[in-house]
Amino acid sequence: MHAFSTKQMEFASITVCDSNIEVLNNLKTEFPSIQITDDSNRCANKDVVIVALHPPVILKTLNAVKDVVKQNAIVISLAPKVTIEKLYATLSTQNIVRMIPNATSYINKGYNPVCFSDSFSASEKLDILQILRVLGYTFETDEQKLESYAIISAMLPTYFWFQWQELEKIGLKIGLDSKETKEAIRETILAATQLFYNPDLAHEEVMDLIPLKPVAEHEQAIRDCFNDKLISLFEKIKPEPVGV
Repeated sequence: MHAFSTKQMEFASITVCDSNIEVLNNLKTEFPSIQITDDSNRCANKDVVIVALHPPVILKTLNAVKDVVKQNAIVISLAPKVTIEKLYATLSTQNIVRMIPNATSYINKGYNPVCFSDSFSASEKLDILQILRVLGYTFETDEQKLESYAIISAMLPTYFWFQWQELEKIGLKIGLDSKETKEAIRETILAATQLFYNPDLAHEEVMDLIPLKPVAEHEQAIRDCFNDKLISLFEKIKPEPVGV
């Protein structure tokens, strides 16, 4: 909603459903033109239905509203794990889109992979992508790659945000003010990312540019944590075999 608002996108109408009335009221305050409801049927009968639910409750929720979903509606699911095939089996419409959203879409700089059901023509895909690209870099990919993107992109900021926050606290402790600390961290992160992915240098060459590595003794523990947590999470969110 914030990304669409920033780019002044206009829609005929927008209805948002949530079970939490406080969430709905806050959205209504920020976006007065929207309609809010705790009745999912009022959202499910729209031309475009965006399903922003966690995987365990998607199919149950869609089963409850399937009779009001239009046969020609476009349903966009933002969740991992629940495949187009399973959405097909639940809904009457065959116009299914799956997207893994990214929090940076909030500032129109998302990295959002999308896949389409076979019912869409090339021109219909382009129409949908033109809307979704307001959120940032939005691109078509194979459905079986969506959960990988969820781990490597969508959740990626959470692996680092708390570290940047801690560095801000340290900066204040060692003599910088808040403005100086935030600017130093932000600008260095941006440049370090560009340097690490410089095609003229191998990763090892980039990392060798700084001889002193203050947290080197903890690097392996961090690598182990990434492998343990992220691969196990991938196994949890990847689609179950057909027939399960």
